[in-house]
Amino acid sequence: MLKKLGLSAAAIMAALPALAQTATDATAPVVEAVVEAAAPVMDKGDVAWMMTSTVLVLFMTIPGLALFYGGLVRSKNMLSVLMQTTLIACLVMVIWVIYGYSVTFGGGTSPYWGGTAKLFLAGIKPDTMAATFSAGYVIPEYLFIAFQMTFAAITPGLIIGAFAERVKFTAVLAFCALWVTFVYFPIAHMVWDVSGLIYVMGAIDFAGGTVVHINAGIAALVGCLVIGKRVGYGKENMAPHSMVMTMIGASMLWVGWFGFNVGSNLEANGGATLAMINTFLATAAATLAWSLLEGIQRGKASMLGAASGMVTGLVAITPACGTIGPMGAIALGVIAVFGCYFFVTVVKNKLQYDDSLDVFGIHGVGGIIGAILTGVFSAGSLGGVKGDDYSIAAQTWIQIEAVAITLIWSGVISFIIYKLVDMTIGLRVDADTERQGLDLASHGEAAYHG
Repeated sequence: MLKKLGLSAAAIMAALPALAQTATDATAPVVEAVVEAAAPVMDKGDVAWMMTSTVLVLFMTIPGLALFYGGLVRSKNMLSVLMQTTLIACLVMVIWVIYGYSVTFGGGTSPYWGGTAKLFLAGIKPDTMAATFSAGYVIPEYLFIAFQMTFAAITPGLIIGAFAERVKFTAVLAFCALWVTFVYFPIAHMVWDVSGLIYVMGAIDFAGGTVVHINAGIAALVGCLVIGKRVGYGKENMAPHSMVMTMIGASMLWVGWFGFNVGSNLEANGGATLAMINTFLATAAATLAWSLLEGIQRGKASMLGAASGMVTGLVAITPACGTIGPMGAIALGVIAVFGCYFFVTVVKNKLQYDDSLDVFGIHGVGGIIGAILTGVFSAGSLGGVKGDDYSIAAQTWIQIEAVAITLIWSGVISFIIYKLVDMTIGLRVDADTERQGLDLASHGEAAYHG
């Protein structure tokens, strides 16, 4: 998705009547006709779809991501994951409207941040409009704010899967508040704002391959390396306690992802339907591919593998869903599975890092593959929407640069934030608390009784 606020609709609508008023009596009817024709249109169908999309992205987080991650941990840590996911989302929503929206999309000219013009949502009213991809069509800016708010809310929630079952609740919240401020907001501005560094480079990121998945994925990898392995890792059974919960959560993620990807079109039109069918096909192909690979290697296809393939396809198609064709979506889903499967089953085991729920292996690696191959499959010759003047090599290089900027920015600043939180609050719980489980130790509750 690309941010296209530019000159606000409110400013245009305010200027046009003044133009009409200064015209002579002879020309006034002509000018008034031009004013009427040029007035931006708020289509109620677009508004209704974007409101639905916004709620769908929330549905991805609560309960989708919460149940997906909750089922993957041990039963003694189920509630801790639910609490962390829920409170992170609520915390980021409040931060977003206070200063996050302004420093991301505040209309400034800096390539790194949007400025302070819209702190506390200053100057925004129900009739304030934001532009869409089509000239002359607008949506309420409050709606755009809410839609982007849900993206900001889910992204730090993805990170916690890498260090699940061993980090203090207060440390998680402190880290996420700092992380969205110094990592998510700047990256989102760089990618989606018209003045942003990566936007100006010409990178394609329709719905958040860099902003969400690579950003969260590398922060997750850094986190699990800084924090260290779980007590008993590699020696004790740490299998998911409820694949039923995980499957329910994964299914909710897929449904909610249509808000994520299709909503990023900002309008209910043909472009939205392209993103929709691509989100279906890449995910279906990736689920089949993971199950096939697992069946060949292990002799059995698991539900965990199918869920992993499902999320891999969703991650990979995110940056590409608005610019590649349906056959390209299938190919992208399958290619992403090969990369993610290799990292989860080979690289992670060889390097022995404890990325508890494979956040980097799926979101990080899948996001990188999806972002880079967006440059390939967007070509018209491969079924994409780009025309004859499109250069696969040139665009793919731009995609690689965008990925590198995201990895470096997020990786370095995330490391600094982890260290800062560790020096002040402390990141890890003690070994006895970890063995007891975070549900009782941190929240005084248990997910299951009897």
